[in-house]
Amino acid sequence: MTAGDVSAPIRVLVVDDERIARQSLLSLLATDTEVRVVGECASGSQAVEALRQHPVDVLFLDVEMAGMDGFQVLRQAGPELTAAVVFVTAYDTHALKAFEVHALDYLLKPFDDERFAHVLARAKEHVRNGRIQSLARQLAGLLGASAPSPAAAPVTPPPEPPRYLERLVLKDVGRVAFLNVEEVDWLEAEDYYIQVHTAGQTHLIRQSLRELETQLDPRRFVRIHRSTIVNVERVKELRPLFHGEYHVILRNGHQLKLSRSYRARLDALLGRT
Repeated sequence: MTAGDVSAPIRVLVVDDERIARQSLLSLLATDTEVRVVGECASGSQAVEALRQHPVDVLFLDVEMAGMDGFQVLRQAGPELTAAVVFVTAYDTHALKAFEVHALDYLLKPFDDERFAHVLARAKEHVRNGRIQSLARQLAGLLGASAPSPAAAPVTPPPEPPRYLERLVLKDVGRVAFLNVEEVDWLEAEDYYIQVHTAGQTHLIRQSLRELETQLDPRRFVRIHRSTIVNVERVKELRPLFHGEYHVILRNGHQLKLSRSYRARLDALLGRT
């Protein structure tokens, strides 16, 4: 990859078995000069063939298709498929499965121009960041290859670090969205749901707080109460109360209660003694 490749047009493939749906997407994509549509497919089998012949950067993929659905397309295309996948469907029941296959986003039909523009902008940013990282790795490799290094005994690579949840699936009326976990301020249990608080907004997800806690990076998220988990990056200060309990003051001014039994872990993450 060269520096010019970073700013090259973003290659897009549209896959939907409904002609009107394809035309709608193609019409919206045609207004963006940074995008080049490299093809359209009316079936899953056509999509697999197209993906094997020509690499693409962004794949707009229908879920419900006769013969081969969108998830089968991804399996058939194989691990060499590196495109950012945006699922397009009239059903929100596939959101969790889309998240599991690392889809970039999820367009719920019918969608308006504003929602599409937001998804496309996110996809373009994702592609550009990937290109920049690829170029940086190539440059680092060239610099490393040009510098002689003394012979050394082979070093056993360290074990792979555990992978933690990167995004949450949020279902709102008429849409399904993905939220990066670093954008979460705090999480609060409510019966069989979890309230996700972020940037002044609250969303509900159906999951137990205990289950979600095991999926979050413990260096970033810590339980401070039996019903509350906080993003440590959002903590501004601690204010003592009574009997060893504290108020946790967030950067947005919101106060959360810190139970005495959970204080040690929070102190450790905050670097307190």
